[in-house]
Amino acid sequence: MKTINAVKWGWLLGWLLAIQLMAGDARVTVEVDEWLLLGPVAQPLPAFHDEGKKPFGLSQLLAFDEGLVKTAWPAVFESVQWPSGEITRWRSVAADGGEITLSPVQPDLTPQVAFLAVYVRAHRWVNAKLEVTTPHLVQVFVDGQSIAKKETVSKEDDSAKASGTVKLETGKHIVLLKTVRDPKADQPWTIRATFSFEAEFGNTALEVTTDPTHWMNIRHLLEGPKVTGVSISPDAELATVTIRRVMPPEGKSENWIELRRVADGRLVETYRGARSIRSVKWAPDGKRFSYTTSEKERGNLWIVDLRTGETHLLLEGIKNLKSHAWSPDGRFIVYEVEEKAPKNKTGVKRVINLRDRWPWSRNRTYLYRVDVSSGVRQRLTAGALSTDLDAISPDGNWLIFERERDDYDARPYVRSEIFRLNLRTLTVDTLFVGSWFDKVKWSPDGKQLLFLGGPSMFGQLGHAVPEGVIPNEFDTQAYLMDLASKKVECLTREFDPDIVDAFWSQNGRQIYFLTIDREYRSLYRFDLRKRRFQRLETGVEVINRFELARKKPVGVYYGSSATRPHVAMIIDLKRDRYRVLSDPSADDFRHVKFGKVEKWTFVNERGVEIDGRVYYPPDFNPQQTYPCIVYYYGGVNPTNRAFAGRYPKNLFAAQGYVVYVLQPSGATGYGQEFSALHVNDWGKIVADEIIDGVKKFLDAHPFVDRKRVGAIGASYGGFMTMLLMTKTDIFATGIAHAGISSISSYWGEGYWGYIYNAMSAAFSFPWNRRDIYVDQSPLFHADKVKNPLLLLHGTVDTNVPPGESTQFFAALKLLGKQVEYVQIFDQNHHILDYKKRQMWQRTILAWFDRWLKDQPQWWNDLYPPVSE
Repeated sequence: MKTINAVKWGWLLGWLLAIQLMAGDARVTVEVDEWLLLGPVAQPLPAFHDEGKKPFGLSQLLAFDEGLVKTAWPAVFESVQWPSGEITRWRSVAADGGEITLSPVQPDLTPQVAFLAVYVRAHRWVNAKLEVTTPHLVQVFVDGQSIAKKETVSKEDDSAKASGTVKLETGKHIVLLKTVRDPKADQPWTIRATFSFEAEFGNTALEVTTDPTHWMNIRHLLEGPKVTGVSISPDAELATVTIRRVMPPEGKSENWIELRRVADGRLVETYRGARSIRSVKWAPDGKRFSYTTSEKERGNLWIVDLRTGETHLLLEGIKNLKSHAWSPDGRFIVYEVEEKAPKNKTGVKRVINLRDRWPWSRNRTYLYRVDVSSGVRQRLTAGALSTDLDAISPDGNWLIFERERDDYDARPYVRSEIFRLNLRTLTVDTLFVGSWFDKVKWSPDGKQLLFLGGPSMFGQLGHAVPEGVIPNEFDTQAYLMDLASKKVECLTREFDPDIVDAFWSQNGRQIYFLTIDREYRSLYRFDLRKRRFQRLETGVEVINRFELARKKPVGVYYGSSATRPHVAMIIDLKRDRYRVLSDPSADDFRHVKFGKVEKWTFVNERGVEIDGRVYYPPDFNPQQTYPCIVYYYGGVNPTNRAFAGRYPKNLFAAQGYVVYVLQPSGATGYGQEFSALHVNDWGKIVADEIIDGVKKFLDAHPFVDRKRVGAIGASYGGFMTMLLMTKTDIFATGIAHAGISSISSYWGEGYWGYIYNAMSAAFSFPWNRRDIYVDQSPLFHADKVKNPLLLLHGTVDTNVPPGESTQFFAALKLLGKQVEYVQIFDQNHHILDYKKRQMWQRTILAWFDRWLKDQPQWWNDLYPPVSE
C-alpha cells in the first residue's frame, strides 16, 4: 500500500509541476513526463524497396500499418510478438525534463521503429493542441486517428514539430506515437510531447498518465463484440452463442456463431463470414442445428450436421424468409414467408382501416414446411389474413398459429384468433378468439396449453385488482388450458412479476418463467404440483433471452447487470448452479472501472415504496458536489438494470454525473394493483411522484448540487420530461427524445397510438376525457416552461410522430423560451445508425455539460451559435 501511495503522490506532484501558464499567453501547457514504450525494434526495408516510380522508403515505413494503432490500449509488461518471432514488452519510461531519448537496438544501417503511448484524461471537453518534437520521423495518433506526422529528418539546428488539434471529450484517450529512426542520421532519437489549450478550459482540464484504467465511453457502448443470441442442444451437450460486432468508421456489422461445449465452455468451432446470421435452432437429435442468412430480400436456411461436418443448404433464395421451427421428430421444418403487397404506383391510397396506415399492413405472412431429408416443400396456410406460427405439438401432428383482425367493438381494437392445424388434413379448429393474447406453449404430453396474455385475456380470470379498477393489460399472466375440457386456470394472478416467456420442463412438472421482476428480468421455477414459485440465481440482473434444453434440466441464456456487460451463461437446473459460457466483451472492458450502483427508494404519498437506484461516478468523493441526471420512463415497464442501452447510466456517470433512476407507479413487475395505476393516468400520479422523489433524493444526498439537476426521458419518458418542465423548476434543464406533447395527436397519428391508448387510456377519448387529452398534454401548458429544454426526434418516427416535438418547439419558440430542437434524419423511434447514434449521444452529453456544468464549449462546437 505504501508503494502504491508513493507512486500516486509522486505522479500527482509531477503532473502539477508539469502544468504551466505560459507567460504572456492565456494558454495552459501539459508536458508528457512518462511514456509506455514498445521497442525499438529493427525494421529492415522490404526487398526491392528502391525500385519503381514509388520506392518504399522511411516515410512509407512510417505510414505502414502494423496492426497496432487502432487496437492498442497497452499496459506495462504486456507483450507483442512481431512477425520475425521477436517478442517485446511495453515498459514505462520517464521523460526527464519532458524529453525521452531512445537507444537504437543495434548500431548498423537498419531502420528502427518504436511505439510510445500515453493516456490523456480529459476532465471536461477540451479543444487542445498536441505538439511532438523529434529530429526523426513520427506519426501521431489520438484514439486511433492520425492527427499529425513528420516524414523527414530534421537538421541539427531545426526543432521541427508534428502538431495537430484534437477535440477531447470527457474521459480517457490514448495518444500513440509511431517513430522511425533514420540510420543515416546522427541526431539523437529524442522525443518531447506537449498539450496546450486555452485557459478558459481550466488548469486541470487534462492530465497525462500511463495507467490504462479508464471509464466507459461511447466506443464501449457501440463497438466491440456483443452477445445477441443463444441456443442449446436438446441433450445439453452443445450450445451456440451468436455474436455481433460493429466496425468503425462506417458502422458496418459482422455476425458469427460460436459452438461451445456446455460441460466446460470450450470453443468447438466458429461459423463466420456471413454478415446476417440469425435464428439458430437445434434439431431434436442434438447433432444438427439450423440458421438463416439473408442478402437483400432473399433468405437461405442452412443445416449444420455436427456428425459429418457438412453444412447443407436446405432452402435457398426464399424471398422474404422469416422465422422457422423444427418438428419434434426432426423430420421437417416449418417456416414463415412474407408476401409483400404490390407497390402502389398511382401515388394515391385509400386507407381502408386504422392498421392500413402502416406501410406493411397489406403484406401477408404464410406458413410452409420442408422435409429435411428431401427438401420437398408444402404450403400450409393461405387466406386474407397473415398466419403466424406459435407452437408445434409434441407428436408433430399439429401446429398452432395466430391470425389478427380489426375489431372496433372491443379494446384493443384488434382481435386474435388462435387455431390448431391438423398437419395431415390441413383442417383447423379454433382454440381462442379474443384480446390481449401474447404466446402459447404446448405441454410435453400434448394435453395442455400454456397461454400468456393480459389479465383480461379470459375475462376476469386473471384480474388481481379491486372491483372497478381496470388492470394494465401489459402485465402479462400465464394461463393453463386443458385441451380435452377447455378448462382454463390462471397460474400467476397473485404473482407480482410480469411474464415475458415460459418454458416447460421435459417431465412436465415444472414451468420456467422469464419475468419482469421489479428492476430485474428474473428466472422463476413454478412447481405445478405444489403451485409454488422459486426465484433462481442466474449471475446476471437482466436476462435478455433464455432457452431450455428439451431433454435435460439445463438452460442457456444471455444477459447483463448494471455494471456487467452482456455475457452468455449456462445454468444447471438440477443443482441450481450457473457459470459463464462466453464473454466476448471481456477484453474490451478489461481496464474499465465503474462507479458503484446503489439501491435507493422512497415512500410516496400513498405509503408505497418506490424503487430506484443511484449510479456514482467512478472517482466519487462524497466531500465534493456533483451535477445530477434523473432518468425515468414512467410508462408500462420499469427501467431495468441492463447494461448500456440507449440511455446508458454508466456513461452518464463516467462523465461526472450522479445518476438517479426511479420507477414511478404504473410499471409492471410490481403486481397488478401497482401496474393498474398507469391506466388513465397519463402523468397525473407519475409527475407528482417524480417531483416528490427527486426532492427526497436531494435531501438524502447532500453531495448533489440542487441547482444542477437535469431530467431525461424518451417516448413516454419524453412525454414526462415535457410535462415535468411545465410543472416544476427543480430541473435546471430537460431532454425529451421522441416525447409526446399532445396526447390526442399521438393517439390519432402514431401507428400504435390508438392501440396503446386502448390500454393506457382505457375507454377514454378526446371527446370524453378533456382532463387527459388536454389537461395532461404539455402543449397546452407550454407557457409554464421555465428552464431550457432540448427536443430530440427521428424524422421518420412512426411510433411517436416527429410533429410531437415540432409543435412543442413552435410553442416554446413563440413564447420566447430557451429551447433547442435536433432532428435525426431518416431515423425512426430509436436511433440505430452508427454515425447518427454517435452524434445523438454526444448531443445529449454536450447539452447536459452546457446547462449542468456551465461548460457550453462542447455544445457550441457541435452546434455553432447562429443569429436568428
